[in-house]
Amino acid sequence: MSVRKNTKRRKVHGRMVQRRRCSHRERLEERRKRELLVEGSFPRAVCEGRVQKEKWGGGKRKGKSKKWKEILKFPHISQCEDLRRTIERDYCSICEKQPIGRLLFRQFCETQPELECCIRFLDSVAEYEIAPDEKLGEKGKEIMMKYLTPESPAYVPEVSQELIQQTEEKLQNSPCKELFSPCTKSVLDHLSGEPFQEYLNSMYFDRFLQWKWLERQPVTKNTFRQYRVLGKGGFGEVCACQVRATGKMYACKRLEKKRIKKRKGESMALNEKQILEKVNSQFVVNLAYAYETKDALCLVLTIMNGGDLKFHIYNMGNPGFEEERALFYAAEILCGLEDLHRENTVYRDLKPENILLDDYGHIRISDLGLAVKIPEGESIRGRVGTVGYMAPEVLNNQRYTLSPDYWGLGCLIYEMIAGQSPFRGRKEKVKREEVDRRVLETEEVYSHKFSEEAKSICKMLLTKDVKQRLGCQGEGAAEVKRHPFFKSMNFKRLEAGMLDPPFVPDPRAVYCKDVLDIEQFSTVKGVNLDQTDDDFYSKFSTGSVSIPWQNEMIETECFKELNVFGPNGTISPDLNKSYPPEPPKKGLLQRIFKRQVRPFMTKTRKLCLLLQPCSGDISARRKAVHLRKGWLPHLPPYLKLFIYLV
Repeated sequence: MSVRKNTKRRKVHGRMVQRRRCSHRERLEERRKRELLVEGSFPRAVCEGRVQKEKWGGGKRKGKSKKWKEILKFPHISQCEDLRRTIERDYCSICEKQPIGRLLFRQFCETQPELECCIRFLDSVAEYEIAPDEKLGEKGKEIMMKYLTPESPAYVPEVSQELIQQTEEKLQNSPCKELFSPCTKSVLDHLSGEPFQEYLNSMYFDRFLQWKWLERQPVTKNTFRQYRVLGKGGFGEVCACQVRATGKMYACKRLEKKRIKKRKGESMALNEKQILEKVNSQFVVNLAYAYETKDALCLVLTIMNGGDLKFHIYNMGNPGFEEERALFYAAEILCGLEDLHRENTVYRDLKPENILLDDYGHIRISDLGLAVKIPEGESIRGRVGTVGYMAPEVLNNQRYTLSPDYWGLGCLIYEMIAGQSPFRGRKEKVKREEVDRRVLETEEVYSHKFSEEAKSICKMLLTKDVKQRLGCQGEGAAEVKRHPFFKSMNFKRLEAGMLDPPFVPDPRAVYCKDVLDIEQFSTVKGVNLDQTDDDFYSKFSTGSVSIPWQNEMIETECFKELNVFGPNGTISPDLNKSYPPEPPKKGLLQRIFKRQVRPFMTKTRKLCLLLQPCSGDISARRKAVHLRKGWLPHLPPYLKLFIYLV
């Protein structure tokens, strides 16, 4: 006799699984994993908790939709005429700031040998500026011989002989990074003149307009595939998402509309969005898209899989880092602050939790909720930030500009080396008032972990008098970069992404919480949305952000595959103004409707006339023959029966 076990057998995704009685948590976990697999190409690593950029999607498409070329199909150039009239025709905006504009202008210049020499010269100068200091002399001589010697076939005549002579003298005395800056300016001035005007009348600029047309298409939730929840923000969840057209992964920060209204957070949310939109930095989390759904406002941001600095400081061996690693992160944070300060924006919330690592070990500043743009020539006041990281002038509610960020940088460098914050011991339970008192009155203590340079920079950044603080004496980040602590750091190579990080996150490690460990938001009750809210949502939901969108097209190789012209550099049909645009393709239902349903409607109308009482010239017999030969096959069975009964 067989014993019947207390089990259930059920089929899940084509396989039989044995499901015994288990706890409520285990059942939820199994259901969660099944739901995640509905999208199809969801990587196993994500179900285990880690988001891996390289494994999204499979096959040659690398996560792209099957219809990605249809989604990114160029419009006919005739559809871009409004864009042609309204777009800003500025060399700096089109050919320097915008990645696709820069590539297309480069392609245009390569069609003319003289302009191609200018482009090659600029490339060589860019390589010179990021070369190690010991190789500057050698690289400089190569540029002089190849591009600034009249006998050379690649000679650039746009640089005057006077400039060439001055550059040669400086090269012999003491070569520096800025050696070729005057020559570069002279070449750029030439390119922004007549060559740029020729570019505006070329097919390359027409193609740029087509890319801009695609960039400005509406963005909705259907633009993305939504995946697992990564964490929690102030107004909603943060989840992983993937652009269907390109396969690129992002983090989607959802701000629930009712929760924003209940907490009166409209200005804070819009402020963060507008600052992220303007700052284009590889050391600050980038905003790629902003859109809305029925219930939420969504910010689509750079996805960072390596965890935050707080996790790495306190949960990866002994607390704190080696000084070399702390120096690398401090340099990248300083570059991020410099990019923010260039936009006259003060961050005000620098702490380890807000510094995130990517897959390769580089960091970005995140969560700009407390950042604020300072009006030109003015200062601000506001007691905001995190306890233990707020500068004395913030605690005293004094007016300030960018000084709190340099104080925060000092706190971060101290914590990365010491393994604890400068004014509170690790796991020390102390009241907020006591921490504030320590910030205002006491001096930080330095252990044997600090070198003299590290101790010096921390003391200078943590100076309580703003006027004496490093970075606050007129030159900003440049002052900090000159400190001996950074003497081994080549900031040009760092900004070019040519330095290897001292630590690379383990691709097998888990750096985000399990879905069931992330607390759920409660339902917001008693809040209704009205017309005034729609005005705010329209300011927020602006679609794609230009530079990140163009970088996405280039990084995912969509630009390479789609940016094709006619044979031998001729105009393609979509750029030919005299060539009519292709009619839009009709779907299967449209084709069926046109072929069968429409004739049926016409013949049904005629049938109604035939079913009327017969006149003298149309006999019942002729009518029956007409029906049988022409219209009867198109009729549904119930109409056929009706005709026979008549």
